[in-house]
Amino acid sequence: MDGLPCQIKSEALNMPQIQQRRSANYKPNIWKYDYLQSLTSKYDGLEYRRRAEKLIEVVRSKFAEAVGLQAKLELIDNLKKLGLAIHFDVEIKEALEYSIASIKEKNPSQEEDLYAIALCFRVLRQHGYDVSQDIFSGFMDEKTGTFRKSAHANIKGMLELLEASYLDLEGEIILDEARQVSTAILKENTCNLDKQVAHALELPSQRRVQWFDVKWHINLYEEDGHTNTVLLEFAKLNFNMIQATLQKDLRELSRWWRNLGLTEKLDFARDRLVESFMCSVGFAFEPRNKRFRKWLTKVLNLIAVIDDVYDVYGTLEELKHFTNAVDRWDVKETQQLPECMKICFLALYNTTNEFANEIHKEKRWNQLFPHLKRVWTDFCGALFVEAKWYNMGYTPSLQEYINNAWISSSGSVILVHALIFCIEHDEVEEEFENLMKKNQDLVYNISLIIRFCNDLGTSTAEIERGDAPSSILCYMREANVSEEIARQHIRGMINKTWKKINVEQCFTELPMLHSFVNIASNVARVAHWLYQDGDRFGVQDRETRTNILSLLVEPLTQSRSIS
Repeated sequence: MDGLPCQIKSEALNMPQIQQRRSANYKPNIWKYDYLQSLTSKYDGLEYRRRAEKLIEVVRSKFAEAVGLQAKLELIDNLKKLGLAIHFDVEIKEALEYSIASIKEKNPSQEEDLYAIALCFRVLRQHGYDVSQDIFSGFMDEKTGTFRKSAHANIKGMLELLEASYLDLEGEIILDEARQVSTAILKENTCNLDKQVAHALELPSQRRVQWFDVKWHINLYEEDGHTNTVLLEFAKLNFNMIQATLQKDLRELSRWWRNLGLTEKLDFARDRLVESFMCSVGFAFEPRNKRFRKWLTKVLNLIAVIDDVYDVYGTLEELKHFTNAVDRWDVKETQQLPECMKICFLALYNTTNEFANEIHKEKRWNQLFPHLKRVWTDFCGALFVEAKWYNMGYTPSLQEYINNAWISSSGSVILVHALIFCIEHDEVEEEFENLMKKNQDLVYNISLIIRFCNDLGTSTAEIERGDAPSSILCYMREANVSEEIARQHIRGMINKTWKKINVEQCFTELPMLHSFVNIASNVARVAHWLYQDGDRFGVQDRETRTNILSLLVEPLTQSRSIS
């Protein structure tokens, strides 16, 4: 593999810019370098780590105190929602094994408590256990094929049923019915669960980023007088300690981003370091995934800048040269390009080579670079296809659009890097290609979620700018329907795609792929977070700013002194 290239001095690249350039009118970055460098937390101290160790032991004893199937599953569910499950892998595994054995011993579908059955189904399926939808058959009317009226009054059960229904697979008719009836009942009724109901109807937990929801659950549980105070104290402390770790990560990355110098030369592109970092946190928030977050933040920044080069800045001829440079991985191919595009290519070239070199030193992998080059080449090639469509004024069919858009979504770029970090054994390099092929359907489906969510959140602004067609516009013209009907169609495609993702998440066969599948599913969840009510990546001064302050800056108030 070639070594890292020397930087080309910018003064040698001065070229007259007579081409009229487009603009996406992105606002300047609001997160200034000095502010990011000032982020510090007292929760990085030794006394807090000692208190956390004590609380781990106290909470560990709760597993023995949780008697019965429902109590154990509620404890597991609470620990996950509060962000504490990472500390109790062994105990959770034992409790789950107990739970699945209990189900096999008796038929829980005959029990009366809809809440308990739905909780059992959701938690076990989330953790990869093969639980049939028939567990709900005891609540179904055999004549009508719908849930019996007697189940409708159980609002707590209906809420849990709604959440369970989003772990459905293709062909699971009972869960399709469960989603329809629970949605209708919950929209019609008001109760003391209104806050939880509104949260689930807005976006179910299966499609939410776990770590982004932890503070919400802590605040909710604090309002509940029955919640264990030790769990709450530990949840707050754990959140604040992880936040301290993330602040250190962000300070380091902000130094890298400033030294890279892209924002000075590419003023047309999105300067979104903190938003990229937030996405990487959503992929894997655990402190042990520090290096993963570092590299994925770098990758996401490069994806955003390159995407803007193709969508906003480059002429078709310039983009052809840029695409060839990536395909041949050759700096010489950029000589015909403006300075800013040369610098963009060099950032990609250097960063990718640096990543490959680091993995080589750590794992002794020698054949990693071709995989990295391939996904970047495919990504840029797909962006070039979209640029040609724009220049031709061509609107493809929805399927033609999808065949290219799943690649331009950047999902394969993200997930190849993720798989590298998820494979822990050095000797598995020879199996990397096979593992990628084995997970190609998952990569494809995650990429579709990214693309469809992106289109739902940004298509209106892109149509106004006259950008390349989105899935919504393609379907509008192909089916001759309104924008709202097209949006409903794309939402339906998202639901169908999640059914396929659920298969991989719930029934992964190879243990070494569990962490990869979890991260891949989180990538889809981050896409929902980014685009559920607009463009949270491009627009910083709305919900995104609030989320970032809450997760990365503002600690939770501890209710007791640490001792």
